[in-house]
Amino acid sequence: MSRALPKIFLATKFERSLHLDIMGEPIKKINIMKGHEPDLSAATYQIYDETHTMGNALRWMLMKNPKVEFCGYSAPHPSENIIQVRIQMYDKLSSLTALTEALAALDSLCESVEGAYKESLALGNYERWDERS
Repeated sequence: MSRALPKIFLATKFERSLHLDIMGEPIKKINIMKGHEPDLSAATYQIYDETHTMGNALRWMLMKNPKVEFCGYSAPHPSENIIQVRIQMYDKLSSLTALTEALAALDSLCESVEGAYKESLALGNYERWDERS
């Protein structure tokens, strides 16, 4: 007997307003692929509208978690903006929890980098280059 899996609609605050269909319903961002363990200790997630940029950063963030046994990603075809992320956990822990925590940590990291960049830009201590044609 298989239990029902939760519907997942993960996106940044900005993206939430962009991922609506004509009827105003959210578009699925993440799909749990067939072949997962019933407790989600090992699962492959298909993430829509993402490329190697997100795949590699997400894999890096997931592998920082000591409870993650294995994590890898692939882009099945270069003409599709889809990545597949495989996560296997130690001690039958939930890979879905690890994924959501990694996405939150990655979002926080990006906000921190953006804040530091804007602060540095506001100080004006950077070299300006004038192109002469």
